[in-house]
Amino acid sequence: MAKNEKRVKVTLACEECKRRNYITTKNKQNDRERIEMRKFCQWDRRHTLHKETR
Repeated sequence: MAKNEKRVKVTLACEECKRRNYITTKNKQNDRERIEMRKFCQWDRRHTLHKETR
């Protein structure tokens, strides 16, 4: 099994403006559900909730 097969790229979208601002990775085995993070949205110019999109 290769080193990074367990980690997948996910895109985070802002809940306020619905724009896709960030790309990150997550461990598919440890985090089965969609991730949520409070990140800075450059269009809203404040920290907002960002959720994983498909």
